[in-house]
Amino acid sequence: MRPEPARPRVWERFVAIGDSFTEGMVDADPRQDDEYLGWADRVAAALAARNEREGAEFGYANLAIRGRLIDAILQEQLDAALALRPDLVSFSAGGNDVLRPRVSMDAVMDKLEAGVERIRATGADVLLFTAPNVAWAPLVNRVHPRMVEYTAELWAIGQRTGAFVVDIYTMRSLRDPRMWGEDRIHFSSEGHARIAAQALWTLGLPFEVRDWVEPLEEAEPLGRFESLQADREWVASHLRPWIRRRLRGESSGDERHAKRPEVRPVLLASEVDDEA
Repeated sequence: MRPEPARPRVWERFVAIGDSFTEGMVDADPRQDDEYLGWADRVAAALAARNEREGAEFGYANLAIRGRLIDAILQEQLDAALALRPDLVSFSAGGNDVLRPRVSMDAVMDKLEAGVERIRATGADVLLFTAPNVAWAPLVNRVHPRMVEYTAELWAIGQRTGAFVVDIYTMRSLRDPRMWGEDRIHFSSEGHARIAAQALWTLGLPFEVRDWVEPLEEAEPLGRFESLQADREWVASHLRPWIRRRLRGESSGDERHAKRPEVRPVLLASEVDDEA
C-alpha cells in the first residue's frame, strides 16, 4: 500500500481520445443502443462527483472511435481535443497498430510521445495506459510479447513527459475471462469498472479499500471439450471477421463519429452505476 497521496489537482475539463478501449467497448450503455460506457465515462462521473463536492465545475468529452490507428487519432482527434481547452487528457493509442504483423514499434511510440508532448505543452495533464497482460489468454496470448514491449516503452514516455501512467499490465484481477467481452479483445463492464478505479487511484483520488485489484472468486473451469468449442466459436465470430476487415482495408469504426464531441456535464458516479 502506498502512502496517502497528496491532494490531487481539481480538473475541470477532461477530454478522452483514442480507439475502442477509450470509446468503452464492450461495456454496454443501457441508455442507448449500440453505445458504450467504458472506463473513461466512469472516471468522468467520479471526477464530476468530486468537483461537485469541491464546488468546482466539470465537463467531459470523448472523441475516441473504435478501430482507429495512431495516425488517425493524431490527425482527427488531437487538434479537436486541444481546441476544447482541456486540463486533463487521456491518450490511449497504438494498440491497433502493434497488432499488425509489419509495424515499427519505435515509430508508433515516437508518434505517441510527440502527441503527449503537444498536450503537455498546453499545461494539461495526460493520462496514459499500459497494455494488459494477455499471457494467460488462449490464442490471444500470441501477441503478448508486443504488449510487453509496448508497456515498457509507455512507462518511459510517462517518465520523460511527466504523464500519469495507469498500470493495467500488473492488475491480476484482469487476468480472468470474466473481465473481458466475448471478443477477447475488449473489456467487459466489470473490467472497465476496475480500470476506471485504477485510473482514479493513479490520479490520486482518495480510496478506502483497494479491492478493484483483487481477483474474482475462482470460477468452475471449462472442460477440454468446452474450451475447444469456445475457441472455435471465437475464431468464427470474432477472429475471422477481424481478418476479413484487415484484408479489405476496412475498420469497425468506418462511418462512426465521436460519441461525445463537446465538453459537457456528466452524470454523477452513482447515477452511472445505477443505470449500468
